[in-house]
Amino acid sequence: MQNLSAFLFALLFTVNGWAQQPVNSFPPADLMTLGAYYYPEHWPEEQWERDLAKIAEMGFEFTHFAEFAWAQLEPEEGVYDFAWLDRAVAMAAKYDIKVIMCTSTATPPVWLVRKHPDILITREDGTKMDHGARQHASFSNEFYRDYSQKLIAELAKRYGRDERIIGWQLDNEPRSTVDYSEDALKRFRIWLKDKYQTIEALNEAWGTNFWSVVYSDFSEINLPKHSQWGMNLYHRLDHGRFADYETASFLDEQARTIRQYADEEQWITTNFIPMYDARFIGMSQELDFITYTRYMVYGEHEGIGRKGYRVGEYSRIAMANDYFRPLSPFLGVMELQPGQVNWGTVNSQPLPGAVRLWLYHIFAGDVKFVCTYRFRAPIYGYEQYHYGVVGPDGVTPTPGGLEYAQFIDELKLLRSKATLGKVPSDYRQRNTAILYDPDNTVAMNQNKQTVEWDTEQHVLKYYKALKSLGAPVDFIRDTMDFSGYPVMVVPAYQQMSRALIQKITQYVEAGGHLVMSARTGHQNEKGHLWEAQHAEPLYHLIGGEIPFYDLLRAHAADTVVMGNQKFGWTSWGDVLKPGKDTESWATYAGDYYEGESAVTFHRYGRGTVTYVGADTHQGGLEMAVIKKLYQRLEIPVKDYPEGVLVEFRDGLGIAMNYSDKDYTIDLPTGTEILIGQKTIPTAGVVVWTVK
Repeated sequence: MQNLSAFLFALLFTVNGWAQQPVNSFPPADLMTLGAYYYPEHWPEEQWERDLAKIAEMGFEFTHFAEFAWAQLEPEEGVYDFAWLDRAVAMAAKYDIKVIMCTSTATPPVWLVRKHPDILITREDGTKMDHGARQHASFSNEFYRDYSQKLIAELAKRYGRDERIIGWQLDNEPRSTVDYSEDALKRFRIWLKDKYQTIEALNEAWGTNFWSVVYSDFSEINLPKHSQWGMNLYHRLDHGRFADYETASFLDEQARTIRQYADEEQWITTNFIPMYDARFIGMSQELDFITYTRYMVYGEHEGIGRKGYRVGEYSRIAMANDYFRPLSPFLGVMELQPGQVNWGTVNSQPLPGAVRLWLYHIFAGDVKFVCTYRFRAPIYGYEQYHYGVVGPDGVTPTPGGLEYAQFIDELKLLRSKATLGKVPSDYRQRNTAILYDPDNTVAMNQNKQTVEWDTEQHVLKYYKALKSLGAPVDFIRDTMDFSGYPVMVVPAYQQMSRALIQKITQYVEAGGHLVMSARTGHQNEKGHLWEAQHAEPLYHLIGGEIPFYDLLRAHAADTVVMGNQKFGWTSWGDVLKPGKDTESWATYAGDYYEGESAVTFHRYGRGTVTYVGADTHQGGLEMAVIKKLYQRLEIPVKDYPEGVLVEFRDGLGIAMNYSDKDYTIDLPTGTEILIGQKTIPTAGVVVWTVK
């Protein structure tokens, strides 16, 4: 477990250093580049040329090989077959298609699994996963970690200096591996010892005096049973952190292996699923940048209106862009849905225009490339019925494929009109940060206090309010610079160190405007309550006290009153006691503390602090507070309806409509509209030049 201390640091503090910035692969003047997954091993070789020629004809500039091909690359132990992959790379090059080469660690071959069954993930109940799916090998199995590097090394030796290969994708949609094997237990104990150094320090951090949990040696600690009622919360938290470490460090081991043989022009990344409790995202130190995967229509999100499920939830791409971008010097989307999928709960057809809408939404987030999963629809396997850019015949474009082709054609016009880096001045004035730590989300989610609480939805209430006001948003970490943001929102940031409180205080003293919400600053960085009044270390900032908080039953919702508006709530309410120089913006109604403050506003230094104590049902209070604050600060804002988003990049304005009604955007007289019209239909887009 080399460099563990560095990883422990990275676990708590987002990595700021990156190996390189791959501007040569994706020149800024191109704005965005499009690619499509292709699996040569799935199709007869005589069809490859037709398929790759079609990829080029539709305007795609790169493809993606060997993601799940370990069995084809190493058909038996130590015997490698790259001849077929050589031919596929050569065929792609014939049509000027660059290749992203993938490690195949998500799908170990059956001979490896049968010979070494201990590489399979062991579940909490002691049962093992088996061969036949993907991502069934444990990142904690030491033999698997070592053996997989052999295949990666052979791939890198063969393609690491091949100019046709622009970069590498590690694994596939890596997740935090929770494994209960002997190797995982051994490595967990080593991880704990490296983190805490002494068993006394661990006992203090875990609070093991409670319920007689005290340990006298690291060898006594087992992997926690998360399903067992009352299991020590800090034990469980550290187990999750360890599992995240295993994922991040496994990716870094792969990257270091590739770099032994690869040209420095080849970049290394992986494709994360946007999960806002995944601490391993942004933690790997050897990646050049990160990418994400996004699917929008698969039965899980209603969208807006009766048919909104065909367009998707409007915040999903927006938040992914704004969450990932600050974590990386360069952002790509490695998988974007091309149409109907097969693995969701209800696999509906997207609304015509939706795929193109998603492409523009990704483009609006300053993303440099998009790769669609996949070019050709499969005719067998688990993802049968999953659409591609073309159908299973390899020839006929799907509706989504035609929308990709349309976007690629429109992108040529945008490239000719872009002014790199230029955005409107009032847009910059609204620049807002959301301070976020996934470790807080994990901690709150495993000890919610009420079934009514939803951490991600709480954060989204503030995020959606900001987007409705037309604010550009960055999700930032506590190690980053706060000074570039006139306003910073700190939603439900439960665990705070005194150092972070001091950093926030300095931000406000220097003129920053801070918004804190319910459940913030209740604990120190160890997750312990302060040996003080409830959240007392924040009292100087909020200009008051928080005597107590309340949690309501679902059948007995109450209201918060702000002006002449009322907002329902149940999940969490910090009851506030403002000081004499602090304004009360809203009060509670309906219970024994009726009339007590729910929202306060306090001037501090050259800045201000707004504290929102209640988490309301639909986010109406959160919206009202953010809007009032921006008005007080004289920051110019917009008033976009729910589902309408407007972003700017490179001298271009992009407006997108996820709502169920047409929307007419107000543009300055004489504005040059490049794509679409001022009246934007559902799933429509308009793009214009910024003067």
